[in-house]
Amino acid sequence: MTGHRVVSSDEWVAERKALLAREKEFTRLRDELSRERRELPWRQIQKRYLFEGPLGEVTLGELFEGRSQLVVYHFMFAPDWDAGCKSCSFWVDTLDRQVIHLNHRDVSVAAISRAPLDKLEAYRDRMGWSIKWVSSGGSDFNYDFHVSFTQDQIDSGEIQYNYGPSPAFSPDAHGISVFFKDTDGAIYHTYSTFGRGLDMTNGAYQYLDLVPRGRDESDGPMSWLRRRDEYDDPE
Repeated sequence: MTGHRVVSSDEWVAERKALLAREKEFTRLRDELSRERRELPWRQIQKRYLFEGPLGEVTLGELFEGRSQLVVYHFMFAPDWDAGCKSCSFWVDTLDRQVIHLNHRDVSVAAISRAPLDKLEAYRDRMGWSIKWVSSGGSDFNYDFHVSFTQDQIDSGEIQYNYGPSPAFSPDAHGISVFFKDTDGAIYHTYSTFGRGLDMTNGAYQYLDLVPRGRDESDGPMSWLRRRDEYDDPE
């Protein structure tokens, strides 16, 4: 028998309505935060970044594919790794099927990693994704956006991540960056988020937050997580 508190229907509705009031307050606060996010100042990208894509060299501007807005997922995949980060894979599982809808709202999407293109394409095929994915292995892009770190930085024990000092934990980190391109072709960096700032973009976590056991991560964040083809009974 469950050890959770069980009440009558009337009591349940009363408590649910009380929580609903707080949920509505949270929604209003979230809308306000989203407005403030959109009103942040922008910084113009002056450096010319080149990436390796399936059709050859591609610039940051070309990743917009004719749209004015670009979302970049900084996918953790260092050049010497045999597979992409399992947590990033969890996020892209959620993102991949949303791309067509974002495209129809003037938003392009690309994943960017330092690993060679052949590794990225092989892993994308393994995961069954269609998301655009390019290699930044020959550019400073990852380092400039503080999602990759030099060996000297790693050896020092401290890196700059999520807008502050952080213990060195990996040669690569995850994040999302947003860009805007105006009609003259100028590109602006409008927003980046890292760490748990990505939580709101993961649909699976939003569902887990609804169920009785929640994320159930008492053993550690994402300790349960596997790549989609590594569960005992993959779906």
